[in-house]
Amino acid sequence: MLGKLIVDRGLATQAEVDAVFAAMRTPAGAARAFTDILIEGQIVTRRQLARLRSEAESDRSVLRIPGYQMVRRLGAGAMAAVYLARQTSLDRLVAIKILPRRYSSDPTFVERFYKEGRAAAKLSDPNIVGALDVGSVGEQHYFVMEYVDGETVHDLITKSKRLSERDALTITRQIASALKHAHAKGFIHRDIKPKNIIMTKSGSAKLADLGLARAIDDKKAAEAERHKAFGTPYYISPEQVRGAVDLGPPADIYGLGATLYHMLTGRVPFKGNGPSEVMRAHLSEELVPPDQLVGGLSQHTAEIVELMMRKRPAERYQSAVELMEDLDLALAGQPLRYATRAVDLADIASDVESQAQTTIQAAATSGRLPQWAVLLIVVLSVVCLALLVLIILK
Repeated sequence: MLGKLIVDRGLATQAEVDAVFAAMRTPAGAARAFTDILIEGQIVTRRQLARLRSEAESDRSVLRIPGYQMVRRLGAGAMAAVYLARQTSLDRLVAIKILPRRYSSDPTFVERFYKEGRAAAKLSDPNIVGALDVGSVGEQHYFVMEYVDGETVHDLITKSKRLSERDALTITRQIASALKHAHAKGFIHRDIKPKNIIMTKSGSAKLADLGLARAIDDKKAAEAERHKAFGTPYYISPEQVRGAVDLGPPADIYGLGATLYHMLTGRVPFKGNGPSEVMRAHLSEELVPPDQLVGGLSQHTAEIVELMMRKRPAERYQSAVELMEDLDLALAGQPLRYATRAVDLADIASDVESQAQTTIQAAATSGRLPQWAVLLIVVLSVVCLALLVLIILK
């Protein structure tokens, strides 16, 4: 099993592992341990082996969950590991999330784990990974969910650097639909990011990981989390950074906006030396418009991102429904309803005044037109410009 894990993790090739086994069958290697040969051959380090042993122990635990046969590990994070398994009763593949043993004795982590399962069970949407079961075997807590055979949006960005504008908008539209359903059911996700969006082989986007989901009207939980920042620093909304208790749909819309920004530009909206600095940037730094980073990006798409990522929640889209309407219009190449880039009237007035002075001075110097005619031309120009501004603002 250890040899298989080493190959699966890309730490060594199958040929290198086979060579170690072959060396152990020789007289010189008969008394040597498999791990010793690996380390001496600089195939893996002691720290890597320690992590792999921990994974192997978790894998053996999964095998003991009644009704499921573990196939392989899909991935692992700080809070849980996820495995591909076969549900024997229905002969289908499922994904099983396992709470690490180090958290199994902590009531806070256990409650949060089951809260994720309960929240997922209340949601039924084509763009949300479905919940199937939750339970425990001894001290091992597990959560069974729909298995999605595909890649995360983070994987796609890593491979392609950035996604096409249409693909990014289409994915965002599907996740907005998922948020519409979740918000209607009274939940906010609080952790929208590329790693939590899985793309199926057919091109459908599915929102995963409800580990930070919270009922919008759960005042007790909100008070308990006051002044605590829950979320992923690169995609967290300003109000989540502050630990606000009155979080609503705009918080998820901001996270989806940061995700859309990353898909379009290949970079996160804000960077910094450590999580704290990144989160402070969400609070105070000006967002660089995505169309300033990517040539050829439409202004409509840039305007949608900018509205999604306004600092103040009240200035963003107030619902996923509003966002979906603008996304549909952008995909159709039509004018947006909600997002329009602000026109700085002060700058326009300054430009008009400057141009008027230049025109008057040039005409007066040449003597070709009387001064009253020059003034009339300037006034008419200002009126026409004002009408144009009113049309834009409308």
